[in-house]
Amino acid sequence: MKTPLLAPVLLLLPLAGCAHDATPYPSLAPRAVEKLGFAEPAVAVAEAKPDPALDAKIADWQRTLDTVAKGFGTDAAKAEAAAGRARGKSVGSDAWLDAQSALAGLDDWRAQTSSLLTDLDQAATDRAAALAPAYPALAMLRERIVAEAERQSAAIDRLQAMLPAA
Repeated sequence: MKTPLLAPVLLLLPLAGCAHDATPYPSLAPRAVEKLGFAEPAVAVAEAKPDPALDAKIADWQRTLDTVAKGFGTDAAKAEAAAGRARGKSVGSDAWLDAQSALAGLDDWRAQTSSLLTDLDQAATDRAAALAPAYPALAMLRERIVAEAERQSAAIDRLQAMLPAA
């Protein structure tokens, strides 16, 4: 008796594979956004318009940089002479103290250069906050200030290395 019931079930079993699923599935075809690609879109570069007030500030900063660079150069020559006199002298000697005082003066010039760079960076930040385009004259002056700061630091480090450590 069991065989006659099992036969119709076995005959209907292959037909279950032909059943249609009514559940909607997403298509595997590329979506519209995938057809666009992943490249960055082209961005139009905005040109900075002349700004007379900023140009005046930049001119002042350039004059200040020139003054600081000239002052540093003069004092660096004096500090180098003082470091030469202190070479071989003991820590705390008059020559060593004179050289340290000269180096402190150079640090003051370097601090002025750093302050100038801070002022310039603040002006660039303010422009960016106002969504104004980058100002090429600011960027060029910044490069000059950074180069001067590096030159000053290198000179101070070189002179400091000439002196015995405290």
